[in-house]
Amino acid sequence: MARVVVDVMLKPEILDPQGRAVQGALGRLGLTGVADVRQGKQFVITLDGAMDADRAAVLERLAGELLSNPVIEDFTLTVQEDS
Repeated sequence: MARVVVDVMLKPEILDPQGRAVQGALGRLGLTGVADVRQGKQFVITLDGAMDADRAAVLERLAGELLSNPVIEDFTLTVQEDS
């Protein structure tokens, strides 16, 4: 069994209004010194069986085409194999 974690974040040059709103709220709630907040999303995919090169390639493609918008978002894909 393998667990695949795909983290998706807006590219640094893209404005993040939700992150900006959270940054303001943190200050109002007493947390000082917050330089920046960026909002993102995470997908955790659990697969039956082991990870192989074919599955990894499909997951990489799907992360870029389905789970993220390549125009405005970057993603990282991490595989955690269960023993």
